[in-house]
Amino acid sequence: MRYLPLSDTDRADMLSAIGAASIDDLFADLPAEKRLATLPKLPPHASEQAVARRLGAMAAKNTSAGSVPFFIGAGAYRHHVPATVDHLIQRSEFLTSYTPYQPEIAQGTLQVLFEFQTQVARLTGMEVANASMYDGSTGLAEAVLMAHRITRRDRAVLSGGIHPHYRGVVETVTRFPGHTVESLPPDLSGTEDILAAIDETTSCVVVQSPSFYGHLYDLKPIAEKAHAVGALLIAVFTEVVSLGLIEPPGAQGADIVVGEGQSLGNPLSFGGPYVGLFATRQKYVRQMPGRLCGETVDADGKRAFVLTLSTREQHIRREKATSNICTNAGLCSLAFSIHLTLLGGVGLTKLARVNHANAVRLADALAALPGVQLLNRAFFNEFAVRLPKSAAAVVEALAARNILAGVPASRLEPNRPELENVLVIAATEVNTDEDRAALTAALREALA
Repeated sequence: MRYLPLSDTDRADMLSAIGAASIDDLFADLPAEKRLATLPKLPPHASEQAVARRLGAMAAKNTSAGSVPFFIGAGAYRHHVPATVDHLIQRSEFLTSYTPYQPEIAQGTLQVLFEFQTQVARLTGMEVANASMYDGSTGLAEAVLMAHRITRRDRAVLSGGIHPHYRGVVETVTRFPGHTVESLPPDLSGTEDILAAIDETTSCVVVQSPSFYGHLYDLKPIAEKAHAVGALLIAVFTEVVSLGLIEPPGAQGADIVVGEGQSLGNPLSFGGPYVGLFATRQKYVRQMPGRLCGETVDADGKRAFVLTLSTREQHIRREKATSNICTNAGLCSLAFSIHLTLLGGVGLTKLARVNHANAVRLADALAALPGVQLLNRAFFNEFAVRLPKSAAAVVEALAARNILAGVPASRLEPNRPELENVLVIAATEVNTDEDRAALTAALREALA
């Protein structure tokens, strides 16, 4: 898009047309003390080559995930993404097919999304899935709002194992409608009594498994208690590969399942874009946000795909919309589907077993270090340890040695002293024996 600067006359004409005396009038809602009195001092212009050189030097200061032993998880995981995935999503018919505004014309896009929905429904053990959400956190917020509509209640109970970012998004989205969110304290031991927080005023209870701290929960008794009082169970995950080993949430009684699909097909990339997964029971389909693609036959009896349901404000009246979600993560969901198709069911299970085995090896090695306490009785590929000193300080010390050791819990929960020494560590199929040995040796020295 070309940049076409406006003249002073152009600006005056535009201001006159909208009845504003000056450009400052357009920012009247901003407090005067928050506005700059003068333009900021920017560096002088430079050539494209000089700018590229400068930015390249700045980028080189970062330590990339693939260049050092890497054990960071906490909602975004480093997995091997086959080269086939990137090759296929770069094809022009996929790369340019953004969103089906004239859906029946975009048969290829609709079929891709239909296959994606099928995969998500089978993974989660649910009856229906949508064509993706922005990411796992916004998907959870939409799930809570959906539960409020279904139950006609507005009190959500959030487990202490919920990812802090996910909890924060839920609290932000529900604050202005005046809904109630009861967030339980961090569940470091995986033994919280969430059943005690469920009563007849509860709209939904939200449980993440594996949790932010790596704990695995049996969802069945939670689902039974929720259903007994007319509430819904929302199951959450941030590591979709775990579903290759863990019983699907749908089989454990969940009513809505949401999570992040980044681990399949989507590499780490400075926080996104990622792909939110959302599935539910058939009876709740009309309250499900986003799009739903379906299969039918055309006038000649041939297989065809349609946009079956789209209860979002771009398609229907705003007051009838279930969500203000205005797109789906189409290209990321395609990458997810390609990777999962390459794996197949057997391949996903094998991948999950390798992840779990690598994490067990690492946890055993770290728990043997003096002063290190493993906080998990069971976990998938992520676990938490308590160190004898500040986890943040230890992570910085190891980063100086080119080892990215994990995420200090205090980084995401800064106002909780009990988390100061807690470190969340992830191990996936990309970690080698040498990586694990390097982390173990460096941590031993850092704690000496």
